Amino acid sequence: MEIFLAVLFFAFSTTITPGPNNIMMMSSGVNYGVKASLPHWLGICLGFPLMVLLVGLGFGLVFERYPHLHQLIKVVGTVYLIYLAWRIASARPETIATGKSKPFSFWQAAAFQWVNGKAWVMASGAVAAFTTVTGVYWWQVVMITLAFLLVAFPCVGVWLLFGAGLRKVLNNPIAQRIFNILMGLILLLSVFPVILELWRYYFSAAN
Repeated sequence: MEIFLAVLFFAFSTTITPGPNNIMMMSSGVNYGVKASLPHWLGICLGFPLMVLLVGLGFGLVFERYPHLHQLIKVVGTVYLIYLAWRIASARPETIATGKSKPFSFWQAAAFQWVNGKAWVMASGAVAAFTTVTGVYWWQVVMITLAFLLVAFPCVGVWLLFGAGLRKVLNNPIAQRIFNILMGLILLLSVFPVILELWRYYFSAAN
């Protein structure tokens, strides 16, 4: 029970803090409201715990054997996050109002976890920190997954509700445009550590 509580605290602290998922969730709340953003919210809340489960039960071993595959996913994910940052920053309120822009679907949000650098750090870090050779490994992975499942709904939901609350404040198109630009820049900054890591990886490999 003590270990499970420790995992819960870890899951809460890592899930509630800013990252690509939460930044995009808040941005979706501002631009589309709560109802339209619910599939995005559910995709994160169910997609990430599934990722933790799969990483814990075997995906981590695959990437240990084929590290270049993991690096390739990081590159693709980083490029995609940069693209999303540009999409958020360049989104115009009038485009959203006419329905030309849409929030993430459930499946898009769930699939996004696999190209999200912070999600990889959280999943692999939790499995490495809270599993032991003396315990039943698969059961420990299930408990870690359950912990993230329990905290995901309220933690990510807070960001969605905060964004929806800001939607009422940012009813001015200029204010909303500024908000979108700021969110795009923050999302870009969240990717910067991964870009540095990739630079060091490929630069050292080249030398």
